[in-house]
Amino acid sequence: MTALTLSTAAAPGLRADAIVIGVAKGAGGPSVAPGAEAVDKAYDGRLAGVLETLGASGAEGEVTKLPAPAGFKAPVVVAVGLGAEPEKDAGFDPEALRRAAGAAARALAGAKKAAFALPLAEAADAGFVAEGVLLGAYSFDAYKESAKDAKDARAKGNGKAPLAEAALLGGKPRDKAYKAAVERATAVAEELNRARDLVNTPPNDLNPEAFAAVAQAAAKEHGIKVQVLDEKALVKGGYGGILGVGAGSASGPRLVKLSYTSPKAKKSLAFVGKGITYDSGGISLKPAGHNETMKCDMAGAAAVFAAVVAAARLGLEANVTGWLALAENMPSGSATRPGDVLRMYSGKTVEVLNTDAEGRLVLADALWAASQEKPDAIIDVATLTGAMMLALGSRTYGIMANDDAFRSAVHEAAEESGEPAWPMPLPEHLRKGMDSPTADIANMGERMGGGLVAGLFLREFVGEGITWAHLDIAGPAFNEGGPFGYTPKGGTGTAVRTLVRVAELAAAGELG
Repeated sequence: MTALTLSTAAAPGLRADAIVIGVAKGAGGPSVAPGAEAVDKAYDGRLAGVLETLGASGAEGEVTKLPAPAGFKAPVVVAVGLGAEPEKDAGFDPEALRRAAGAAARALAGAKKAAFALPLAEAADAGFVAEGVLLGAYSFDAYKESAKDAKDARAKGNGKAPLAEAALLGGKPRDKAYKAAVERATAVAEELNRARDLVNTPPNDLNPEAFAAVAQAAAKEHGIKVQVLDEKALVKGGYGGILGVGAGSASGPRLVKLSYTSPKAKKSLAFVGKGITYDSGGISLKPAGHNETMKCDMAGAAAVFAAVVAAARLGLEANVTGWLALAENMPSGSATRPGDVLRMYSGKTVEVLNTDAEGRLVLADALWAASQEKPDAIIDVATLTGAMMLALGSRTYGIMANDDAFRSAVHEAAEESGEPAWPMPLPEHLRKGMDSPTADIANMGERMGGGLVAGLFLREFVGEGITWAHLDIAGPAFNEGGPFGYTPKGGTGTAVRTLVRVAELAAAGELG
């Protein structure tokens, strides 16, 4: 993980591999953003013109490298686009700062130290830049070479390590607000990156038992209470949904409960995550071309796990419980078949019409288990439906809820955190499509509006009177395209920051 420091040093005299500055897109061309005054002065106030000559416009994510001016100890200046220039007296958007810092951090892979002279108008800005740096510098190369071989390869120029250290210029090391902003960014980013690691880990190494072991180790490290229900305990408890999904795999399912408690807590939250460590579709096998990235089907559980640990590290004054519903969905002679009926933990029966609609089955058991503790609110997170990707694309997740005000609060938390999301309805007329002649409900309904149908199914397993929201992160959880901003290729850690923000609001008594 990249080391972060706040620095009051002047850019010219700082020993670093590069100085990072911000460039905004103005009406008359690029303009140098606040924080880079000393760098601009060294170019005789002509830096904007030099950058324009080099083709820079200040567009978001644009990175331009140029030789540092005479007298600088750093050899390179890296100008990164912040997007549109803000209106007079307005600061830069937090997400613009995050993305610019992330793009620069990625561009500086292989560097030992970089100084970030981006706009820091207030303490919160230091947190946004720090978050962008830590998320943008992320790299997952655990399976490429051994540590020694990787080091040798990098020495020969065959690979680049993530940026090792970042100094935030204009920061105030002795200011409590600045320190707190960077400490929060560090805790959240480190846990989000841990979620990314889990999503990126191959399914032959991350089965339900292995995931549970990771959760147990983290819980021990951070003083979180943990309980793991294995196959025997699940059978004894009657968790028919989790058992039914995991029935076809040689790797048994697990239900993991992580409990962070604060002696000052006035609110309690339950986060529930879908943790399908590999999804073949089961007997309803996925077609060729749709299996290759299905290690990411546990991204919801990874996000819940990371959020609970982050809440513990931040010492939030709220009780936060995470439920990880872990199973591997495989076809075999013991697998659940289309037409089978499962008796869920709640006692309801479900006719399984499609074994590839398995996420809602494991979530149903975990939602009911979470409901028994009567938290103030439940949020479940899942890579649940392809329909949500068709509706919202690959960078935005959908939010459904049984309470409009709570849905709005979660949406606002997502937007504040830099995670694009959109509120979605739960149309009552779609519920009838899940009526079953055999069981209480079927796991499939109308094809059109499939993401909403899934939300309606989950609502059936939320305890009466409990406020609940469902986040369908199928689109943004795994980036199959190229990296952008602070988002890498592969696992993204989507929803971690939203959950942490919701927990912070609950702790502050501002969740509603």
